[in-house]
Amino acid sequence: MSITSALVLYAIIWAVVFYLVNPLWQRSQQEDGHVVPGTPASAPVDPMVRKKVIITTVAATMLFALVFSAIQFRWVTLDQLSYVTLPSERK
Repeated sequence: MSITSALVLYAIIWAVVFYLVNPLWQRSQQEDGHVVPGTPASAPVDPMVRKKVIITTVAATMLFALVFSAIQFRWVTLDQLSYVTLPSERK
């Protein structure tokens, strides 16, 4: 796997994990009982972005290491994942 492919894979894994982690521990202004004028009631009181980025980075790095190892050491290959038989390979 090239460095570019590895970086793209890491970026995709990081974005998906952040998408999953972002709504955790979210408390809206409406739930808190104090809505700042000019903002929607569903706006978060404290988004805790730093905490979520750290959690995302740790989780994404572990997932990336697993996926990278599976690709690099050929634990799983495309032939093993392919369930479709090409017309040229049919008997």
